[in-house]
Amino acid sequence: MKKPDKLTPLEWEVMNTVWNFKKYPITVRQVLERAYPKGEKAYTTVQTIMNHLMDKGFLLRKKIGPVNVYSPNITASKFQKKEIHRFVDKAFNGSFFSLANFLVNSGRLTSDELTKLQEMLNQNNGD
Repeated sequence: MKKPDKLTPLEWEVMNTVWNFKKYPITVRQVLERAYPKGEKAYTTVQTIMNHLMDKGFLLRKKIGPVNVYSPNITASKFQKKEIHRFVDKAFNGSFFSLANFLVNSGRLTSDELTKLQEMLNQNNGD
């Protein structure tokens, strides 16, 4: 089995649904109903995506009777950490300080978020 590497946007949607389910195993039907409640995707599309995710090492598959059931092979937090490191390496030459500086100065954080961020920094510095 491959080691989980990268996800396409559609694979992110499915994996986020699987990770948020938290009770495994999960079926294609359960993913379809949670991720696409208005029928935005066909059952066979979600099934194909989940089989690709299994081939890529993100999901484990087991057959229970006539139904394939899936469980994550990597946690969301472990994969998010890997993705953030990959992003910071590419976009900020590996500097998490540069990422933090960009975020603080981006104008996208609310004053409440900036206050919480300051509190986190103070707490981590022992203040």
